[in-house]
Amino acid sequence: MTKIAVPPIKCQGIKTKLVPWIKAIVPENFSGKWIEPFMGSGVVAFNIMPKKAILCDSNPHLIDFYNSIKFGKITYNLVSLFLKEEGEKLKNKGQDYYYEVRERFNANKEPLDFLFLNRSCFNGMIRFNKKGGFNVPFCRKPQRFEQAYITKIVNQVSYIQTLLNHHDFEFKCQDFEITVKNTSNTDIIYCDPPYIGRHVDYYNSWDEKHEIKLNELLKKTKSKFILSTWHSNDYRKNTYLSTVWNKFKILTREHFYHVGGYEKNRNPMLEALVTNYKAIYVEKTVQKEEQLTLFEKIVGLNAI
Repeated sequence: MTKIAVPPIKCQGIKTKLVPWIKAIVPENFSGKWIEPFMGSGVVAFNIMPKKAILCDSNPHLIDFYNSIKFGKITYNLVSLFLKEEGEKLKNKGQDYYYEVRERFNANKEPLDFLFLNRSCFNGMIRFNKKGGFNVPFCRKPQRFEQAYITKIVNQVSYIQTLLNHHDFEFKCQDFEITVKNTSNTDIIYCDPPYIGRHVDYYNSWDEKHEIKLNELLKKTKSKFILSTWHSNDYRKNTYLSTVWNKFKILTREHFYHVGGYEKNRNPMLEALVTNYKAIYVEKTVQKEEQLTLFEKIVGLNAI
């Protein structure tokens, strides 16, 4: 059973459980670049493992973190030592130390501090104020970085480190318009923008103007594209699918999706994939989301 690699930086709306669905509709003869204008967690690219990828995002801290792994500034050994030391300080000082690190990160923008905050803040959110300061509160768990949790994060970093050693991945901080415009007919663009009409947790805001602009760009592109969005839930429908995106092909699938830390916000949702090519999905055995061990070989590194 194929394992789904979970990336070290958490974010809400992560597509971990949708990876097999997305992967299943990637054309078998795909040999170009895999391009993401909205990298987010990066979970799709990190599991599809194309030979070449350009992952972009407007959040500079996210891009800096993965470039730090790519160029050896961050390694799994360094992450292990860092989280053990910082975790011990958090355990002893409690939330005061979390806010000390948050203040330090907002001043110095160190990628390891970003990882620490992301894994010890409330609900794994990534949120910044208007001045660009990380402002998510503490998760209220001073013992957050127990050894098992550190090992889990270290394994995640190790997976990315190994992947980047074998594949040509670029990480760029740039606007989605630039990313989409600089593609070719051999590329596949995977778009996972903030979900229009829903509460979003993202570095920049997203509204109808952005949704329409993305639609216009994808209408003109010569590349194949896959767009993730939401179709409907028990209460309402995504009207943009029947207006803005109605010229393209739409696949749907139910997914248990939630935003926030409260059970009342956890509802099944019909997810949608929008494409500009004929994509047929055949239901296969449910894939298992599983943590890869530190020394486990990455299976299928040259699969795509």
